Amino acid sequence: MEAARKIRNAVAEVSLLRQAVEANPILETALVEVKRVQSRRFAGSYANLLAGGPYQAAARFFLDELYSDKDYAQRDAQFSRIAGAIEKLFPSQVADTAVAMAQLHVLTEELDQAMALAWLGQVDERLTQAQRYIRAWREVGRRADRESQLAVVLEIGRQMGRLTRMPGLRMMLKMMRGPAAAAGLGSLQRFLESGFDTFAAMAKSSGGVTDFLNIIHASESALIQMLFDGELVACETELAHTLGQAL
Repeated sequence: MEAARKIRNAVAEVSLLRQAVEANPILETALVEVKRVQSRRFAGSYANLLAGGPYQAAARFFLDELYSDKDYAQRDAQFSRIAGAIEKLFPSQVADTAVAMAQLHVLTEELDQAMALAWLGQVDERLTQAQRYIRAWREVGRRADRESQLAVVLEIGRQMGRLTRMPGLRMMLKMMRGPAAAAGLGSLQRFLESGFDTFAAMAKSSGGVTDFLNIIHASESALIQMLFDGELVACETELAHTLGQAL
């Protein structure tokens, strides 16, 4: 039950990280602000995709499930509860994807909390949100972790695209609805079905999943490079514009 153990360990790590933040209301407020900026940044970067077209649902799924400022505590708890069932009942590829998502969640929470601490250190009230965010980003550093975070997101996307081609998997998810509702796992069930259906719809178009992930790869890679290496004023102007696009 190696996959189940990894999932439960990851969920437990995230829970401990959250508890540490909840014990510090000032840090918790900063974390909420950082996550909100990041969610707006994603919405601004992909405003054209979110507005319509073949990748609208996929962009919305990424925004809501990977880049959102929502509280995922309920879904995480449900995820941990059925970790063993995922490993026993589903193909190994499903369990591998679940492990990758759980471990991505740990890294994301660690980086967000580091950003929140750095955000608090930017005490100049004249700083805009964009200026404050970039300064916090550069203070945290951890470029390898940022690049790894993106790589895992893309690999999860590729795995989900492959899973949609597995015979019977969608039927298995459908059959889980009743037991999931009875067990109080509705939040997790909605996430699983939404992810499957979103990528299944893209997979109907030849190269659809790959094309979408290539868009994400190019845009997010450019963002990482800009935030680390870009000239400060130009970087602040660009990020401010992107945030504005999300309004």
